[in-house]
Amino acid sequence: MPATPVVVADVWVDAGAAQEPLEWLGMAHFLEHMVFKGTERLLPGMFDHTIETQGGFSNAATSHDYAHFYMAVAADALPTTLPHLADLVLHAAIPADEFVRERQVVLEEIRQAHDDPDWVGFQALSEQVFPDHAYGRPVLGTAEILAQRSPEEMRSFHQRHYQPDNMTVVIAGGTPLEPTLDMVRHAFRAFPTPPTTTPAVVPGKVDSWWGVRRQVLRIPRLEHARLTMAWLGPGIDDLDAACGMDILSALLAEGRSARLVRELREERQWVLDISSSFSLQRDCSLFTLQAWLAPDAVDAVEALICERLSTLAVQTVPTAELERAKRLLTNDFAFSTETPGQLAGLYGYYSVVANAADSYSYPDRIRAHTPASITSLVQTYLSTNAYASTVLLPTT
Repeated sequence: MPATPVVVADVWVDAGAAQEPLEWLGMAHFLEHMVFKGTERLLPGMFDHTIETQGGFSNAATSHDYAHFYMAVAADALPTTLPHLADLVLHAAIPADEFVRERQVVLEEIRQAHDDPDWVGFQALSEQVFPDHAYGRPVLGTAEILAQRSPEEMRSFHQRHYQPDNMTVVIAGGTPLEPTLDMVRHAFRAFPTPPTTTPAVVPGKVDSWWGVRRQVLRIPRLEHARLTMAWLGPGIDDLDAACGMDILSALLAEGRSARLVRELREERQWVLDISSSFSLQRDCSLFTLQAWLAPDAVDAVEALICERLSTLAVQTVPTAELERAKRLLTNDFAFSTETPGQLAGLYGYYSVVANAADSYSYPDRIRAHTPASITSLVQTYLSTNAYASTVLLPTT
């Protein structure tokens, strides 16, 4: 991107929470914190100081499918800062004293999460949908398990998973190709020696079910009730279907003219708001509808949503309505791929969970869907006889 004076370097690792042994639950996220605690050559805080004094910033994130570490700097600062980022990711020292201190930070994150009604509700829903898979376990882990972990175990996890076959380095911005490739080859040339033994990793299995899995949770100080309905969706191995699920999400609840928004919020005024999302994951994705509403409206709203999905399964979507959803999604894709950071995230994500080339195919896959293909997806994935429902109500 020659007109951009900024460069983003983003290191993606196939070492998310799904790669954790059960007895190390939360290790991937905890390691994300510890990577920034320095190496033999970089004392704790030195990397952050170096980036910030040049006007840049850095951060990291962990999900079930990946962990990634990124920085944004002025283009001319890349040669001096990229080696530091590589050193952190590849050679994290994980010092014992920093491990003990940072564990308290992670434990506080867990406590704050349990005070967040939306996190509590989504975690409960995930456990309903994925009872035998890592996707049902919290990425943060649990306080009980993290309290038992040691720096040696974390070093073993790091050395096993932070290997070249598990890693993608993405550079986007105002930097020429060949010199940048040389920088990456030089910075990422020495990887840790893998451990001889580590606990077994068992992500588990995803099973479909018949019937409605419904749970009601009472939450103190909750202002509005929440209704969340969820269905299993296609994984990364069926991107055509996955893109179709994005279309369904837009048809149902994106914008004031979307079906459920128009009827439930604008016309009937049964909900304060309603939204939909499709979370693409490697093994099995999740399609959700969430409404914010009065407690006494929950049953009626859930029943109406089921009625509308049943109708959508037998009546094809009008062409004009389908084209609107396609435009929304393709335009959103265009707007979300304008900056170096957005592109680095797009390429890195697809490189880890699928293939980098798949990232370019999204608009074409969206445009290829027809009214008939959308109807088929509703019939396959959005059955009103096989979904999970989590309701959050205020304590009485």
